[in-house]
Amino acid sequence: MEWDCAGKVLDLRQPVVMGVLNVTPDSFSDGGHYTQLDDALRRAEAMVAEGAAIIDVGGESTRPGAPLVPVAEELARVLPVIERLARVLPVPISVDTSKPEVMRAAASAGAGLINDVWALRQPGALAAAAATGLPVCLMHMQGEPVTMQQEPVYGDVVAEVHAFLAERVRVCGDAGISPARILVDPGFGFGKTLQHNLALLRCVERFTDLAAGVLVGLSRKSMFGALLDVPLTGRLPGSLAGAVLAAWQGASIVRAHDVRETVQALRVCAAVRAAV
Repeated sequence: MEWDCAGKVLDLRQPVVMGVLNVTPDSFSDGGHYTQLDDALRRAEAMVAEGAAIIDVGGESTRPGAPLVPVAEELARVLPVIERLARVLPVPISVDTSKPEVMRAAASAGAGLINDVWALRQPGALAAAAATGLPVCLMHMQGEPVTMQQEPVYGDVVAEVHAFLAERVRVCGDAGISPARILVDPGFGFGKTLQHNLALLRCVERFTDLAAGVLVGLSRKSMFGALLDVPLTGRLPGSLAGAVLAAWQGASIVRAHDVRETVQALRVCAAVRAAV
């Protein structure tokens, strides 16, 4: 499967890596590192050199407890970066946003995919995304970033997340966004306990029937800190294990901070799956 993302090809016939580029001061892992345009460009170029198939630019942190960012501030953070990257990089640029104003402006600036943790539920977001004509990623989140990790509860987390995403795919279809242009994301760490996250990771394959593909965001997540009793800087092994488990079950895109290592892990996974 190949997608046209604003004139650039995203080849999803094998699992690929989405490189994370947060142009924020407060993201949980790389906040404050790439707020300057030249720093962001160098980081994006490095990730492409390491094998990233798409770069995801975010201007608002969605870590637990993160404050909301005004539209004007988010636009000021992401638009110069998207414009520059879209002009100089050979791979598509994704915009990580929930705001319709940012979706429209990012699309005009050259973004090729909309990645929304709210699954286009914010007022005006569904219409804005449909109007851009871009493919979208819909993520599940229980609650909202400020409160989502305050005692999340499910009866059957896999069934409930699947049902939510199925309904969002249906709503998007009614709005003119074809399922063939939609990715779904179970939302690891977004209103889930460690056990919820593990159950979802065990069942990634369940989500492959919903749309064109599954995107997983496991990189450096606190689930690995809790499971392995390691700090943020020690979460790479857990992140790679999670990436391989997801890819083995059919995930199309793995969103990652550590691009080179994740690309290599996915290549091993793909080679084993293809072995006769």
